[in-house]
Amino acid sequence: MIFDMDGTLFETDTLLVGVHERIFQTLRDEKLYLEPTPPVEKLLGCLGMLLHDIWNQVMPDSTLAARERADELMLQYELEGLEAGEGSLYPHVAQTLRELHDRGIKLFVASNGLEHYVKGVAEHKGITSLFDGLYSAGEYETATKIDLVRRLLTDHDIESAWMIGDRSSDVEAGKENGLQVVGCAYAVYGRKEELAGADALISDFRELLELGGVEQT
Repeated sequence: MIFDMDGTLFETDTLLVGVHERIFQTLRDEKLYLEPTPPVEKLLGCLGMLLHDIWNQVMPDSTLAARERADELMLQYELEGLEAGEGSLYPHVAQTLRELHDRGIKLFVASNGLEHYVKGVAEHKGITSLFDGLYSAGEYETATKIDLVRRLLTDHDIESAWMIGDRSSDVEAGKENGLQVVGCAYAVYGRKEELAGADALISDFRELLELGGVEQT
């Protein structure tokens, strides 16, 4: 099973609301962005995109220097927040991942986030040991999630898997690599139509235990 991170395993707004305000306060203090702080909903709506695309959406009128500084600040403030115990996994994620792992199912993450952020979430939430690999666009410098998932499949010689995520990029990454796709309908960051094309939808993370091939005994 290959999982997206934000909006799938990690309830990102529990960390990002505070981070968002700090980023734009710092940009103002450093005279890099003097416009009003964009609504945090705009940032949350971009989760799943590459960082470059996120800032183009959130502050399209900004300079390259402002966007590059926002990249640095986002990672810094996210890691500081995680260190301080901020941010939560979605309900039942840790227990369900543990049960899937105990059944011998190989678990992976494929995220468009930065390497230290993706690994930081897994580490601080105590789930790193459950995964056979934590793949991020930041580490592998992939242009799309399709490419990232293809790299993961090749590295681990995987022929059959589920792709589990909440955004259209997850559906595309699964389908383009010949995988079954589970859409996480409990996530609030994307639009419902983004999950069109998924083979199954779940509204509770525990439903993964009942999918074909991993029926609960």
